[in-house]
Amino acid sequence: MNGLTVDVHAHVLLPEVDALVADLPGLARARALDARRNGPAALAVSGPMVRERAPRMTDVRLRLATMDAQGVDVQLVSPSPSHYHYWTDQETAEKVCRLAAEATAAHCAQAPGRLYGLGLVPLQHPQLAVRSLEHALEQGLSGVEISSHAPGRELSDPAYEPFWTRAEETGAIVFLHPFGCTLDERLDRWYLSNTVGQPTENAVALSHLIFSGVLDRHPGLTVIAAHGGGYLPTHIGRSDHAWRARPDARGCAREPSSYLKRLYFDSLVHDPHVLRELVRAAGPDRILLGSDFPFDMGTEDPLGALRAAGLPEADFHAVRGGNAAALLKKD
Repeated sequence: MNGLTVDVHAHVLLPEVDALVADLPGLARARALDARRNGPAALAVSGPMVRERAPRMTDVRLRLATMDAQGVDVQLVSPSPSHYHYWTDQETAEKVCRLAAEATAAHCAQAPGRLYGLGLVPLQHPQLAVRSLEHALEQGLSGVEISSHAPGRELSDPAYEPFWTRAEETGAIVFLHPFGCTLDERLDRWYLSNTVGQPTENAVALSHLIFSGVLDRHPGLTVIAAHGGGYLPTHIGRSDHAWRARPDARGCAREPSSYLKRLYFDSLVHDPHVLRELVRAAGPDRILLGSDFPFDMGTEDPLGALRAAGLPEADFHAVRGGNAAALLKKD
């Protein structure tokens, strides 16, 4: 894979998963919560946008044609976060994750060498997380995608320890991609649910992993944070200060900023200045090209966005694909 351009943030739509939950009573409640959090104006725009772009997330030929136009050689494909369905019961949740893994693997199998995939785990049922991870790996996937939290549980919850242990043992990629924001109606206008909500959720989730000692206990974890890790990497100084100044913030062994170099971050920050700061804070070996393919909050020119940061040549090529290629070679 050396010399290839690798996009680690690209999505697939899975009609099989939608069909599985379509008639369940909990779906209406979940959609009502989503509508309340996003607001009517956002839903009016998002529905047509997703329908227009859906063929690129289901038809491999269209996906590859778009990748070729973008200069992208390889994608790491993850299910659309709308497929998490963390509201489902234990039996349904396990079916959702098994079907998501199998459908994603089938999608990627149509373009071997160009498409790698991720499955899902049901964070709302921690006792199923290891089994779902192992099933995804058995399908030939590279790991799993998770949200920033599940109802009533943060990523620091001790119930997830077996999952982190197994993910570390297997070298599985864990792609942290929030869906929804618990600030609810405060963000229900001007698409704040996404523009403010997503980076907030990333920052909160990563802070739980850092401050709770998850990364101390599992130093070999491979976690990729979408959206450049949100607000945390560029505001990590405040976390460091709290760690030094307050005993109640001393849950991790070292200053929080040191853990940025144990995590991976995609490059999707929409600002060349922020991308340069992300590279400085985490290190050029920890940043991976990401586009959020093919949603409107992504970029249709990920290489152009990366070039705009003006990184040194070696760093540019590391982010363009070298770092991701090294991760995917673990498979």
